[in-house]
Amino acid sequence: MEDGTAEGHLIRRAPNWTDWEDTAQAVHGISREQLDRDGEAHDVVCARLVQVFEGNVVYASAPSWDGHWLSMLLRAAGRPRHLLRLKDSEEAFVTAARQHVGAKIAAERIAEVRQRVNALPVMHRAVDDARREWSIWRQLSKWR
Repeated sequence: MEDGTAEGHLIRRAPNWTDWEDTAQAVHGISREQLDRDGEAHDVVCARLVQVFEGNVVYASAPSWDGHWLSMLLRAAGRPRHLLRLKDSEEAFVTAARQHVGAKIAAERIAEVRQRVNALPVMHRAVDDARREWSIWRQLSKWR
């Protein structure tokens, strides 16, 4: 959220979800068994997501990729696949930086902040990834 609060949910697979990649499991450290055992029902997570995000602008670092998974979640829960849309977080970065300086300096500032944040360890979990993006936006929007 804009104030830095976050929620994370493991999602139990919907009955028609059969895709699985061992490489993704290795990157994220989440097994199918863990999702089945500890995950929340997909429709419950979807309802919460809609409750939190509907009517708000939602940003993602990879909106096409993340939008694909969001669409799958929405459809599995019986909701329209485009109920929620994602915008590229780069748009939020540019808007925040340009509030303080011109376009050329804004691009330099974004690169500087991104380099600092990207030097931090990557956890490959949704909340951690979102916090990284939020950290970039926050530094740019609080710049004086």
